[in-house]
Amino acid sequence: MNKQDILKVLETITAPGEGKSLVESNSVKNVDIADNRVLVELNIGNPTLQAKKRVEVDVTKAIKKAFADAEVKVHVVGQVATQSVKIEPERPLPNVKNIIAVASGKGGVGKSTVTANIAVTLANMGFSVGILDADVYGPSMPIMFDVENARPTSVEVDGRAKIKPVENYGVKILSLGFFVDPNDAVIWRGAMANKALNQLLFDADWGELDFLLVDLPPGTGDIHLTMVQAVPLTGAVVVSTPQPVALADAKKGVAMFEQDNIKVPVFGIIENMSYFTPEELPKNKYYIFGKDGAKNLAKDIGTTFLGEIPLVQSIREAGDVGHPVALQENTPLEEAFTEITKNMLTQLVKRNKDLPPTEVVRITNTSGCAAN
Repeated sequence: MNKQDILKVLETITAPGEGKSLVESNSVKNVDIADNRVLVELNIGNPTLQAKKRVEVDVTKAIKKAFADAEVKVHVVGQVATQSVKIEPERPLPNVKNIIAVASGKGGVGKSTVTANIAVTLANMGFSVGILDADVYGPSMPIMFDVENARPTSVEVDGRAKIKPVENYGVKILSLGFFVDPNDAVIWRGAMANKALNQLLFDADWGELDFLLVDLPPGTGDIHLTMVQAVPLTGAVVVSTPQPVALADAKKGVAMFEQDNIKVPVFGIIENMSYFTPEELPKNKYYIFGKDGAKNLAKDIGTTFLGEIPLVQSIREAGDVGHPVALQENTPLEEAFTEITKNMLTQLVKRNKDLPPTEVVRITNTSGCAAN
């Protein structure tokens, strides 16, 4: 047993989302052999704990299959490729590595539910995560994280008073819902809503974040333009349900981010309410809103299908009581959100490797944009 023998084994193994073997992708950083002990050190592009564990298990099994007496130790490091973003000097978010918008063309498709569950999944993976609830007219994150009665406090940072986000389940949260009476309707013109959003973004002490998820309102309107103007988004994901009326709006949502003068990479589409499985018939799937709608749309417009989420009562119940369903370990729903999050991270790594940093956008009028 020598180094070349081990490398030959590693040529048969591919890390999740890589597309090439560990050897072809230059993931092998070191192979150390002493007697029958083998140490393999790997560096893969997929940063999730699940991806690292899978590679560790696959490598260990493969080496032991080739050399039964070998004592194998595998050390896997996963890295998120972060972008060097162009930040407006007067509005910096220097400690936030990746800003991801979660959008939907149509209301009622579960965008906020998906945002909340992706956030807690990222936090469970060991990332530092924040959510900006940018749906100023219908903020829902305080309810979904069981902090409806919480109020952000003030903290002094470098001589300035900043808003300290509310935190639960390892996720930092800021929402207009913390500052208005839940029984009152927010009746604001666009300029007022945009000002409030900018305050939540830039007057907050977000601290060091790997990810800031921005839960956008439905549609393609004023708030969306404010976001691409205010910060350089790393990318966006679009949530839809399978029926044609929702898919038509989701297509518009993708098109907005991909406009030549905006150019925010779209990581892919998530299909919510994909099918219904009754509790008494666990093997049955009923495609109430249609089958594979978002998957087919992703294929048609050349973007990635990130995964599907079934229509399950417990998802709604968990959100209503402020305990996102992805927190329920070793359940099919936790696995579904983990898979979606892994797929999103894979696209993020590819985006930051292959594309230049996103720039903020200077809004010139309501029908067109010009990049700074």
